[in-house]
Amino acid sequence: MNKNVLTHVEEAASFLRERIALAKLPVPKIALVLGSGLGTFADRVENPLILPYAEIPHFPPSTVVGHAGRLLFGTVDKVPLAVMQGRVHAYEGYSSDEVVLPTRVLGKLGVQQILLTNAAGSMHPEFTPGSFVALSDHINLTGCNPCVGPNEPTLGPRFFDMTRAYSPRLRQLAVRTASEQGWQMHEGVYLCVLGPSFETPAEIRFFRAIGADLVGMSTVQEVIAARQMGMEVLAISCVTNFAAGISDGELSHAEVMDTGERVSARLTQLLTQLLPKLSTLQE
Repeated sequence: MNKNVLTHVEEAASFLRERIALAKLPVPKIALVLGSGLGTFADRVENPLILPYAEIPHFPPSTVVGHAGRLLFGTVDKVPLAVMQGRVHAYEGYSSDEVVLPTRVLGKLGVQQILLTNAAGSMHPEFTPGSFVALSDHINLTGCNPCVGPNEPTLGPRFFDMTRAYSPRLRQLAVRTASEQGWQMHEGVYLCVLGPSFETPAEIRFFRAIGADLVGMSTVQEVIAARQMGMEVLAISCVTNFAAGISDGELSHAEVMDTGERVSARLTQLLTQLLPKLSTLQE
């Protein structure tokens, strides 16, 4: 961890507290991160305070198509919420500290539950494009961990448990909410690679052999930082394509975007019903 990280986190959190107070909004205890092609839920936020990442001290700007790069504060059905409309990734050239800075800032603001979404490639025959998967665990093959370096105790302990990195009770709640809406949400293991190149068929065969169901290039570092700070995590992948070698077609970011946009209405419906349930679980 860079020695300036804590200063950057506190300065960004202080800036956001002031803006939230000026807007006379409640400080949220739930945060939502919207991944590639999944940003339309942000339209549901009522009377939002909208802050481009470039206006927030030390926030890294998003450079990937499909990531608007805005932080919104407001309510959805009376539930106070922070919504990150897009994220940054290590493959953009950002350090681990920069990738998770927004997560740490949200934790400093008092967020207790963080819901992360992403686009992922499927290695499971039943996880077809357009389906959603609640993550039950992950495999980190990026070679990166945001907690490497000098430890800052105010951000959490040096060593912390990752046995239940993805909250079982939040996952069960999400699966049950999807069922109430008449569709099935799967559960599976997400494997994170550095990117930005898509994986080779040989890599996919290896990933399947070690127990992964999905592959992507985000989320895991954020989860690690959130768990260090004691936040409860729910993560949902939108399956946008079959991984290399599973199907005959070539992979592209356009396919990821197209599928995400096609199913974004279902995700919006799910989140709209899920958020009030999450708020009842807070301390």
